[in-house]
Amino acid sequence: MSELSSKMLLSTESLTLRNVHCTGTCRHRSVEECASATQLVFPYRGLYLRHVGQEQAVADANHVLFFNAQEGYQVSHPLDGGDACLSLQLDQALLEELAPKPLLQADADVAFRAQSQRIDARAQALVALLRHGLEHGSIDPLEAEALVLTMVARSLGPRTSRQPASTHARRRLADRVKVLLAGDLSRRWTLAEIGKEIGGSPVYLTQVFRQVEGMPLYRYQLQLRLARSLDLIQHYDDLSALALALGFSSHSHFTSAFRQAYGRSPAEFRRTSSRPSNA
Repeated sequence: MSELSSKMLLSTESLTLRNVHCTGTCRHRSVEECASATQLVFPYRGLYLRHVGQEQAVADANHVLFFNAQEGYQVSHPLDGGDACLSLQLDQALLEELAPKPLLQADADVAFRAQSQRIDARAQALVALLRHGLEHGSIDPLEAEALVLTMVARSLGPRTSRQPASTHARRRLADRVKVLLAGDLSRRWTLAEIGKEIGGSPVYLTQVFRQVEGMPLYRYQLQLRLARSLDLIQHYDDLSALALALGFSSHSHFTSAFRQAYGRSPAEFRRTSSRPSNA
């Protein structure tokens, strides 16, 4: 049985959007493969590593991954549980219009320089709204297309775009921290515990992580937790239980962080993402 399954969520003249699931049972690197067309991939559950030559990128809910057409890559899964993502293929002219030139390779085709880029909380919310809305039939294709373009513009724009300012070794160290955090989102880590697991001083780790990701380690973990809440929110009647399952100290702590990130409460987001069609 294949590890990978894919479900078409939206197909128009301008784009195709698929919900892709991988069981992640194979830990070692996969055989090399390549995409037939450039795709933007938005992980929303789990984590995997994408390898291009000697470089790797952590695929988690805090990033968008760039799969360039005809570029060979491999995938590995350092954690149990598999992963899920939205895979987007845009009309090339649209993608070229939306993508800032500094992000693209200097050739005739639309291809990205980096493997991935960090996205912000609002982009994560758009990923969740799209997925929930299309799965529940609560948004029509025109609205969905508009949300997709907003999500792409938000993900590639100046709010999140930043040039790497770190060495290969420091990026690999930050990747190990990301894998550690994703392995147990509910755990309330201390810097000393992370340092012991990774093998480095707490001061050095926090400095390196901020240099690589442009944000403090604790905020990165918070954004991962909130992204997971977007994935699970339709499955919890009791939002207090969801808050505790994700490591928040209380329902009010969860609600405050959620509102600050997404501009609405968890209950309001759940109502919006599951509203009846044409409501």
